Amino acid sequence: MATRAKRRPPPEPPAAESGSESGSEAASGDSDSGEDERIDEEVNIEFEAHSISDNDYNGIKKLLQQLFLKAPVNTAELTDTLIQQNHIGSTIKQAEVQEDSGGDDDEDEVFGFISLLNLTERKGTQCAEQIKELILSRCEKNCEQRVVEQLDKILNDNTKPVGLLLSERFINVPPQIALPMHQQLQKELTDAQRTNKPCGKCHYYLLISKTFTEATKSNSKRREGRSQQKEELMFANAEEEFFYEKALLKFNYSVQEESDTCLGGRWSFDDVPMKPLRTVMIIPADGINAIMDKLKDYLSL
Repeated sequence: MATRAKRRPPPEPPAAESGSESGSEAASGDSDSGEDERIDEEVNIEFEAHSISDNDYNGIKKLLQQLFLKAPVNTAELTDTLIQQNHIGSTIKQAEVQEDSGGDDDEDEVFGFISLLNLTERKGTQCAEQIKELILSRCEKNCEQRVVEQLDKILNDNTKPVGLLLSERFINVPPQIALPMHQQLQKELTDAQRTNKPCGKCHYYLLISKTFTEATKSNSKRREGRSQQKEELMFANAEEEFFYEKALLKFNYSVQEESDTCLGGRWSFDDVPMKPLRTVMIIPADGINAIMDKLKDYLSL
């Protein structure tokens, strides 16, 4: 699949900066505008999907850390679990690496991945329990008691399995890549259910989405008549807004104090400072087909 992507600020693939003399000339320039021009350059990159394998450990773990930041979640165990259940899930990698780009490591760089952790099936494992505890504790701090009780019931009802949907990628990988990834995951989950493999059956999907709002307080005249609760959410993964629309339960919590770094790119909205959030959603499994239809309309090339 061919798509355009902006060059990522460091860390970026070594292939983007081959060790040529012309590259060193660009690096030694004194002009800030020259550097900005290099960062904003658009390049064509061919992506392809691969089954998750042992070689993807570092890449997947890095992307999970991008999601969980400093939260007490054992991302090493979570990564191992996703690799072990490789009958579902895919990674996004560059289709071809030019011979003169230098270094074989680029071929295995994970630009994104999609998978699912069945929290009900994995009950008792450290990472599954930590994720449930994290979500419930954030819900208690940000929601009414009835919402906390509803979430607690959903997460602990063993008769209605909950699957944590994980779809992470570098920030400048275009959202069009998400459509085939989600379609393939749904196919794999259907096959897993048919063959009684792990993760096949989910009654609910849990999604933790990276979102943002303007950090500065809005001018009262500018947003006259609007409630602050109506403050616009911006989604790091644009397609996740369609999941948000179908969510049975949803809430936000701030990760501003945890976001001293931003893996995989930097956010810039016309120099408006942004407040980083995590948006938690519970989506009924029977709503997924409608979401997939909307993704087709929005993301089809």
